[in-house]
Amino acid sequence: MAEQARAFVDSTTDIFTHIRPDGGMAYVSSTEEMLGRSRQQFIETSLDEFIHTDDKKRAIECFETALDGEAADPVELRFKHGDGHWIWIESSASPIPPKYDLDGVVTVTRDVTERKRREQELRETRAELEQSNEKLRRQNRRLDRFASVVSHDFRNPLSVARGRLRRAREETDSEELDAMVEPIDRMARMIDELRTLTMSQRRAAKTTQVSIAPRAETAWAMTETGDSELRVLVDEETQFEANLGLLDHILENLFRNAVVHNQTPVTVTVGPLGKRSGFYVADDGTGISPEQVKKVFEYGYSTAGEGTGVGLTIVSEFVEAHGWELAITDAEVGGARFEIYTE
Repeated sequence: MAEQARAFVDSTTDIFTHIRPDGGMAYVSSTEEMLGRSRQQFIETSLDEFIHTDDKKRAIECFETALDGEAADPVELRFKHGDGHWIWIESSASPIPPKYDLDGVVTVTRDVTERKRREQELRETRAELEQSNEKLRRQNRRLDRFASVVSHDFRNPLSVARGRLRRAREETDSEELDAMVEPIDRMARMIDELRTLTMSQRRAAKTTQVSIAPRAETAWAMTETGDSELRVLVDEETQFEANLGLLDHILENLFRNAVVHNQTPVTVTVGPLGKRSGFYVADDGTGISPEQVKKVFEYGYSTAGEGTGVGLTIVSEFVEAHGWELAITDAEVGGARFEIYTE
């Protein structure tokens, strides 16, 4: 039976040892594969020479606990491999039951170098993630400060200019004064849109189940659309996770883009994507040329005289903040079609 037990021990990848009370090695199973050292080296050499200086105290405490008759918790140690490099091992020590009439302790050791490497990689990844999060938090604080400066330092003089222009138009009938209304209104929209752009990173994490149909109708009502019309082809059961505020801005800016960039009233359709989760917003206007497709999401790019060039940038940023995908294709009726994939 003893020979069978020893054969089993020698066949495992773990190392079993019997250590005498004086620290000497009475028995050790096969060690060469894991530790690069022969059994004879273990029996003739003190383990103290192979264990890393910083880990020796833990190894001694583990041995002494088992020697006092208690099973010791596993300890992780650095062990010098036969070829000179250090590996990580995990050892547990237990007292030998009295019925075997043997003194000392039994240890079981296994190689945990790969596990320790993965743990180290995980710690480094977490540290990198925390650094990225902190960088993002600093960036958000700078964006908040910038937005506050824009909102306060630009909006106040703009309000003054609006008031003076209104009084001047009341007192004087002048085409030049009338022509100043649109540039001032456009500047006010740009301030609002710059402020809106700072929302994405802070608000995208706050999501809820959203039905796209009523959100589309609400966003349409909040947008100046003139004589254009909205068709909603998605049913109210079509839902997905989204931040309500950001989704409303996505829809409003897509609706405004369709209306502003076409000379005549258009029909804007919100529909399902079919097999994939998400929705599309399409119009029956003049469409977007291949050359423009590459530029429409660039900040400040606009082909409409009254456009700010920020609306589609907001759409792109807010779609990305959700982790969604955005694509532009030609609508079946000839206009532009923006497809938003929510999964």
